[in-house]
Amino acid sequence: MLEKVIIAGAGGQGIMLLGKVLAEAAMRQNKFVTWLPAYGAEVRGGTAHCMVIISDQEIGSPYTGIADSLIIMNRPSVEKFRARIKKRGLVIINTSLSGEDTYKNVQVCKYPFTDIAIKLGNIKVANMVALGCFLAERHPVDLKSVLQAITDIAPEDKLDLIAINKKALQEGFYLTI
Repeated sequence: MLEKVIIAGAGGQGIMLLGKVLAEAAMRQNKFVTWLPAYGAEVRGGTAHCMVIISDQEIGSPYTGIADSLIIMNRPSVEKFRARIKKRGLVIINTSLSGEDTYKNVQVCKYPFTDIAIKLGNIKVANMVALGCFLAERHPVDLKSVLQAITDIAPEDKLDLIAINKKALQEGFYLTI
């Protein structure tokens, strides 16, 4: 098993957290994993992204030019990363902020993750809704490991957000079922 994922959105949308939670869950399942965040000038408002690679074998490089899956949270990220998905790959798009888009030769899951997060009571959990959708489609790690990772990596000053993040993850997971 080898899954190369690019996660992209605006700075402040929890892009790095989404990748970190996915990587942590993979480590809990004794998989080889890399997480490559891209910070820089994009920290608040620009296009931020990270790459996560999950494998059953050692990983040579944390960088991926062409991904098996893209998780796209806003319109500028669609434009920046649309050519970085392999044929028959998976594209998960947040239609709340990216609008409708067409892709050829890939599986596309389009959902309004931001709108769903608002209905759950916290716009900032749109990232976890998207992660849940990705998990339901690809299964690189199990839901239980991700739920545990959310609990374990939460900083002391954010413990009150664990429950809403878990709820958002499950909401996204059950979107496609």
